[in-house]
Amino acid sequence: MGGESFSYANEAFAFVERLDHLTSPSAILDAMEVSLSRFGFQNFIVAGLPGPRERVDQVVLLKKWPPGWFDLYISEDFVRDDPIIRRCRNSVQPFAWIEAPFDREKEPRCLEVMNRASDFGMTHGFCLPIHGINGYEACISMSGTDLDLTAKTKPALHLMSVYAFERIRAQMSPERQSAGKPLTAREREMLAWAAAGKSAADTGDILGITERTVTAHIVSACHKLEATNKTQAVARALQYRLLNI
Repeated sequence: MGGESFSYANEAFAFVERLDHLTSPSAILDAMEVSLSRFGFQNFIVAGLPGPRERVDQVVLLKKWPPGWFDLYISEDFVRDDPIIRRCRNSVQPFAWIEAPFDREKEPRCLEVMNRASDFGMTHGFCLPIHGINGYEACISMSGTDLDLTAKTKPALHLMSVYAFERIRAQMSPERQSAGKPLTAREREMLAWAAAGKSAADTGDILGITERTVTAHIVSACHKLEATNKTQAVARALQYRLLNI
């Protein structure tokens, strides 16, 4: 699975390999800053989604935000009106900030959140919701002014972000780590193609099997790895050394 068409996948795999050698959240923060900047992102945050009585600063794992913005975000309690957070709670798929809807007339606080973010240079963004099977909710949100967001870059960014999240959580809560149930050779193969950015239909065409069969293997792998989607399954399979890159 090589060639020019996999350049973004290779970028994601290189990032994964770099993270495997890092032993602290601060080192992961530095690696994310370097790698995400190649896609035009200047700022990002890795955080849980706060409950009704939680402040956002209580659930932040890592962040690189413009000076002053985090303090303002907390003091104004913007998390309660942030349309990005609202979309995260109701979506399992990555989305561009512009895809988080709100009514500009009826929800002035939502508009204020986005306008103030723009004042700090956070004009455009991309967000990765993370939902655990135990109900845990988190997100990785990133922003910049001139982003490289295409059908090819988004899967790579998704894998990079989820893997970074898994590594951060592993370092902060090492007792959580478990390789789960063993994967079959076919399940590993399906995840390898998914890691390379191939859809179930693409993989079926390549291997001469039905899309339904590919999906069944991926669903089985997700179950064994306690993952909520195939990207999280790929990230965990890489983390547990069940896939070769």
